[in-house]
Amino acid sequence: MSILKKIILHTCLIIGVLISIFPFYWLIVMSTNDSSAAYTFPPVWTFGDQFFVNVQKVFAEIPFLQSMFNTLIVSTLSTVLVLFFSSLAGFVFAKFKFPGKNKLFIFTLTTMMIPAQLSLIPMFIMMQEIGWIDSYKALIIPGLVSAFGIFWIKQYAEGAIHDDLLNAARIDGCGIFRMYWNIALPVLKPALAFLAIFNFMAVWNDYLWPLIVLNDPSKYTLMVALANLKGLHATDHAAVMTGTFLGTLPLIALFLIASRQFISDIAAGAVKD
Repeated sequence: MSILKKIILHTCLIIGVLISIFPFYWLIVMSTNDSSAAYTFPPVWTFGDQFFVNVQKVFAEIPFLQSMFNTLIVSTLSTVLVLFFSSLAGFVFAKFKFPGKNKLFIFTLTTMMIPAQLSLIPMFIMMQEIGWIDSYKALIIPGLVSAFGIFWIKQYAEGAIHDDLLNAARIDGCGIFRMYWNIALPVLKPALAFLAIFNFMAVWNDYLWPLIVLNDPSKYTLMVALANLKGLHATDHAAVMTGTFLGTLPLIALFLIASRQFISDIAAGAVKD
């Protein structure tokens, strides 16, 4: 690759990065200024000194810490369960033969094509019939298994888990679950790291379904609680931005931790191969 092509490539990458991080930069700028900065022209580009004032407004208007704790519990439990069931199902689809395997996998994939909004009313009626309205079970149990998670793990397991390892395990008398636990899981760690990030962020940012099934304000997840910062006639944009910024910090921490594990596992696998 010529020097000119490298310069063009790196320039495009830098521009792409700047465009990607600009909304987050603007979020921080707005959270450190008062609401009048949202209507100022030309826009305010520098950090202000109102951050802690805005934080106090957020804590005064909504139970922020309680909502964040609720969201953390729901997101963590949902992610752990999705990782277990999706990895187990994906491993079986990838490495075992059984009647109707292809048809069942195709059916699983077709569920990804159905918009989530179409299932809201049936899901709500079902949750109401079994008495799970205003319960975290309605947020966790319906998402117990992820069709995307099964697909992702299957695709990864097909190339990452060698059949010779499984055949050797069968000779030693290992059952399916022991092969999954002792052989598949260590190999699937990079795929599981990605799936954990993907699912945790999806559950953390979910707004519509928690809004529908939760009635008690003390059980609100973070996105539902932050929506209450928007007033009927006037909105304190600085408080909204501050709450959004605070709610984003755990996701950034998770991404930094899990992505490092994700990259290191891929690098280790490449060296071993």
